[in-house]
Amino acid sequence: MDGNGRWAERNRLARALGHRAGVKAVKRSVECAIKNGIKVLTVYAFSTENWKRPQEEVSYLMDLFYQTLEGQLKALHRAGVRLSFIGDLSPLSVKLQEKLFAAVELTQDNDVLDFVVAINYGGRQEIVNACKNLAEEVIAGDLEIDEITESRFEKALTMSDLPPVDLLIRTSGEQRISNFLIWQLAYAELYFIDCHWPDFGEKEFEAALAEFYRRERRFGGR
Repeated sequence: MDGNGRWAERNRLARALGHRAGVKAVKRSVECAIKNGIKVLTVYAFSTENWKRPQEEVSYLMDLFYQTLEGQLKALHRAGVRLSFIGDLSPLSVKLQEKLFAAVELTQDNDVLDFVVAINYGGRQEIVNACKNLAEEVIAGDLEIDEITESRFEKALTMSDLPPVDLLIRTSGEQRISNFLIWQLAYAELYFIDCHWPDFGEKEFEAALAEFYRRERRFGGR
């Protein structure tokens, strides 16, 4: 979800208003995903590298996460959305962590849409953590080296209960994955669009889906 800050600058607004406009784009995307029968939607809300931003902006984003859940959780629950969060949540405030855990508990039985939010997430760190977990199992004698296959490795990742990613959409004209779901994107279709995230709506989402359906996916075959 790239381009909140640049959208704000283009419109001569404070960056904070760009992030608020970005929240509205998330809401539109959730609604569009449900409308189109998509079962899993994952958004990259805050990366492990985003801590490098000015402290004032980071604090604002954390408050915005809390406020957004406070204001939208009931509506998401009524719509049948199951919320989950990936990434290292331990550096977040206790107040925010409690709100995230409460959202997961409230929506855990919903089955219309799995809505995954990546907060303090990094693809490389996820892979390192998976390796550590498998190594601990080997040391404990619960796992043999030869038993570490691709499928076994996938089970050590944070999204092991969800299907592989089919489509990655990146806004704002940037053409890179920026440490997002590195393993899960192995055979995903990549779609890049110039519009900034706050301008991303139903029309743009459905254009991305239409492009995806036009592509021939061979997964290395013929």
